[in-house]
Amino acid sequence: MKEYHLDNLDQIDLAILSEMQENGRISNSELARRISLSQPATHTRLKRLETLGIIKKHVSLLDRDKLGFDLICFFHIRLQVHSKEAPDLFEAHIHTLPNIIECHFLTGHFDYLLKAIFRSRAELEQFERHAIRAIPNIAQVNTSVALSEIKSTTKLPLGREKGERQKVKGVEYKS
Repeated sequence: MKEYHLDNLDQIDLAILSEMQENGRISNSELARRISLSQPATHTRLKRLETLGIIKKHVSLLDRDKLGFDLICFFHIRLQVHSKEAPDLFEAHIHTLPNIIECHFLTGHFDYLLKAIFRSRAELEQFERHAIRAIPNIAQVNTSVALSEIKSTTKLPLGREKGERQKVKGVEYKS
């Protein structure tokens, strides 16, 4: 199957994706109205974007705070031994821990950055003592607690025209 990137999508595809990022439950008729396309053509394009895997799935975003998860923590993990199997073993263990909502393999001093959520400091402590420290092959763990969340989004920046110049803090760059 052909690999698709932003350059392979036309303005209608980008409009569909933009609308879907705002409201994944939008009806086909409302989506068609907003992008000025017929309902059958909108449906066909939407299904194509799903088939290509550009739209991975439709989910509901839950309010973490209202569900009591008001503690966000970041764990910097450095592995002790960097064997061929080490990343796979570590990552398999991470997939079993539901409090971890993101895991990133890094360059630099640490091997992994984990983002996790908790309901209390006591829950964090139990997690670090009994879940993180129980993972084999960890040489170092640095834990940071977020004091506040400044920005959190799932929306990808699709809105700019290709080749458009944009200024950020007075510096102009071409997208």
